[in-house]
Amino acid sequence: MRQRLPALVSLVAVAAVLTALPFVLSSYNTSLVTQVGIFFIAVLGLNILTGYSGQISIGHGAFMAIGGYTTAVMSRDHHTDLIVTMLMALAICFVLGLLVGIPALRLSGVYLALATFALAISIPQLPLQWSTFLGGTGGVQSSNPDVRFLWHTAPAMPERWLYGTAWAAAALLFLAAWLILRGRVGRAFRAIRDSEIAATASGVELPVYKTLAFGISAAYAGVAGSLFVLATNGFAQPTEFGVILSLQLLVGAAVAGLGSLWGVLVGAAFVGLLPQVSTSVPVIGSDHGRDVVFGMMVVIVMLLLPEGIAGLLARLRLLVRA
Repeated sequence: MRQRLPALVSLVAVAAVLTALPFVLSSYNTSLVTQVGIFFIAVLGLNILTGYSGQISIGHGAFMAIGGYTTAVMSRDHHTDLIVTMLMALAICFVLGLLVGIPALRLSGVYLALATFALAISIPQLPLQWSTFLGGTGGVQSSNPDVRFLWHTAPAMPERWLYGTAWAAAALLFLAAWLILRGRVGRAFRAIRDSEIAATASGVELPVYKTLAFGISAAYAGVAGSLFVLATNGFAQPTEFGVILSLQLLVGAAVAGLGSLWGVLVGAAFVGLLPQVSTSVPVIGSDHGRDVVFGMMVVIVMLLLPEGIAGLLARLRLLVRA
């Protein structure tokens, strides 16, 4: 119990800070922290797949796109409650993740990365092919301004409501991930990551658990995509879910530290806030200062913290115990 006390105290402190933030921040800054919560969910899901089961994915922006378009289309065409659309996005992306995970069984390493990269490229192109239903380049606008949110009609999406929804979903999914990973499924994931041969010898069914990891990870990305659309006033557009988004998620997972849940918040904050902060940093001779600064910070963080924030926390715990 004493060993878990610091972690519990840290969780309570973080929860208290996140609860108080929307009451002290401006509307703009509240929306930024909401975006961090959305990236938290997506990075958490990717960490389950890559960090715990050892399967590399550069295509999770595609599942976010599916979740986002699910929310926008269901709200526009059927005026579905936006909370319900999040659950629909979770279920749809879970099934699609399982389907993607089946052919991925034959791939590993760079070949799996390239296959998921192709997914990230192709899925955002579907709205352009099915423009009548998915809006083409113009995207899909949900039923705003008369949206159904939290089971009643509201004239707009208040920042605090969206903030609370995003971080409540993040807390529930974090708890779900912790329960999954500390049990039999989590042990199977780690065994597969460490050695597939040893895992098979121990009785782990590789096809079942590898596809399950894809399904769980995709479900998390679907919820993040649904919230991502809500954060843009119910608007889903293909350019918002391009390859860059998938790469940002992978950067966030690497900064957080693969194979650990405790650095996910920092990884999400890194990819959620740094692009906004870096716009104010002057870069001489460059018209894309934000991209330059973001890229430089990624290189610096990876050089200083090759194991991510989770690795740093592990080293600090060893120093304290010593």
